[in-house]
Amino acid sequence: MDVVVAGLLLVATAPVMLFVATAILVGTGRPVLFRQHRPGRHGALFTLVKFRTMRPSGRMSVDPRDDGDRLTPLGRWLRATSLDELPTLWNVLRGDMSLVGPRPLLPQYLDRYSPREARRHEVRPGVTGLAQVRGRNELDWTARFEYDVWYVDHRSLHLDLRILGETAVAVFRRTGISAPDAPTAHEFVRVPAGHAAGAGGSDRSEERVA
Repeated sequence: MDVVVAGLLLVATAPVMLFVATAILVGTGRPVLFRQHRPGRHGALFTLVKFRTMRPSGRMSVDPRDDGDRLTPLGRWLRATSLDELPTLWNVLRGDMSLVGPRPLLPQYLDRYSPREARRHEVRPGVTGLAQVRGRNELDWTARFEYDVWYVDHRSLHLDLRILGETAVAVFRRTGISAPDAPTAHEFVRVPAGHAAGAGGSDRSEERVA
């Protein structure tokens, strides 16, 4: 189902993608697409493709604050409308991703997951997922991972169709999107046992702006 639907959506959205690509090219030049390695099923890396939403940088940075500084006005609109995600349909067509599943995060997070959190990689990552229709950027990491694991344990065609429907509503309403001046991502870190007050001797997840 994923491949058929992704192919149909690529054809249907081709005029929109052509318009977006032209706007990026005219506004900020090349490259039009953003490519980055992300872990897929069982942690195998693949190249995620999206529309570029930030100004090119002369250096590689993992500081989430750089996102807000480099985000273009067009890029901010593309993220708010989720149109920057349209090229990921190509990843679905290639078999790297599914339409629905846990969102693919950064490779450096692989070593930070607890065994339970790592279960999110038992399935292919998705263009959208349960966490994205239950709060999106408003959720902390613990809640996101709980939704991811719940999806892994309960996935079905009926659930996927429900999530896709709720995604369409969330995109239309632009719910769960970060504030315009806020960092667009927070780093996921693991606080080791005994290093955080009140941790009770167990690891916990935390999000921070690096």
